[in-house]
Amino acid sequence: MKFFHLGDLHIGKRLSEFSLLEDQQAVLAEILALADSERPDAALIAGDIYDKPVPPAEAVAVFDGFVTGLADRGIKVFVISGNHDSAERVAFGARLMSGRGVWFSPVYDGTVEPVALSDEFGPVFIWMIPFLKPTTVRARLPEADCSSYDSAYHAVIGALPLDPSARNVAVAHQFLAGSARCDSEELSVGGLDQIGASAFEAFDYAALGHLHTAQTVGAERVRYCGTPLKYSFSEARDEKTLSVVELREKGNLSVRRLPLRPLRDLREICGSYEELTDRRKYAGTPTEDYLHITLTDEEELPEAMARLQTVYPNAMKLDYQNLRTGAAREIGRAEDPEKKTPLALFGELFEKQNNRELTEAEKSLLAPMIEKIWRPEE
Repeated sequence: MKFFHLGDLHIGKRLSEFSLLEDQQAVLAEILALADSERPDAALIAGDIYDKPVPPAEAVAVFDGFVTGLADRGIKVFVISGNHDSAERVAFGARLMSGRGVWFSPVYDGTVEPVALSDEFGPVFIWMIPFLKPTTVRARLPEADCSSYDSAYHAVIGALPLDPSARNVAVAHQFLAGSARCDSEELSVGGLDQIGASAFEAFDYAALGHLHTAQTVGAERVRYCGTPLKYSFSEARDEKTLSVVELREKGNLSVRRLPLRPLRDLREICGSYEELTDRRKYAGTPTEDYLHITLTDEEELPEAMARLQTVYPNAMKLDYQNLRTGAAREIGRAEDPEKKTPLALFGELFEKQNNRELTEAEKSLLAPMIEKIWRPEE
């Protein structure tokens, strides 16, 4: 049986006040085109469908079009809610949609009912487990140890009527200990939301969402698919992919990652203002991409971002890299300040902030001003 594993679509997301809806619609259309060539049996969508619990109408329309496109191709669709979603909104109409081969995770009530698919090797059970917090589990499994995310989640898995001789696939949205994070994810203080990968030992494949970098955790069968688009500049060098999972007889699993090509990439470029605005250098390059621009000019330019956006209309972030910013030094309390003149103390502060000493001309200019400020009142 062949699956598409995707998640963390975050439809409706805005980045630096830029709407990414057109880019999201384009990448979902690309996934539908890949479905025509790959012909998967099912698509596993592992949470964070939307970027907000109450998504805008246009975001709902984009996801509706995508799911309809999968269903029209005869592909079974399994969708769970993530921490960015409203579990109740995602679950709405779930029983009605199942008649079209589209299953949405219900609001967790202490039980999880699998959906059974079958192929030439027998049945495959799909277990849809929405994002869960210990408080949610405690309300439904009052006898369980819900003192942590890990213990609560192990209680949830332990309550499932799993047949270990059958092939079982989990679709889940949690943070597994030992995973790599990036800047576009929500952080939990102290890693309190972590659960152990051992929670998924009984599954032949765990289709995970929540973390935005594609990765395995402990075993090939426990996998995050990552986001289909880059949602922070910490991901600028990542290649976004679609995971294609083939599950044959029990224990026989393979995973391929198909590259996804965004409508507009998220990139970082660096150079002087003159270099970056030289038509001979930017002509033929994807100037419509979303950019983090780092200027190497020593002096900050007035209205630099507005001027750069005449060439790079989707520039999102601007920084400088020069002598003043190059060496980050901790500015602490001066040593023996009572033994130094005010001009010497100011000189030390200036050097730490600007990575150079005051020139003699600057000292000559400052000396009378400082002397006037520090002159005792007569």
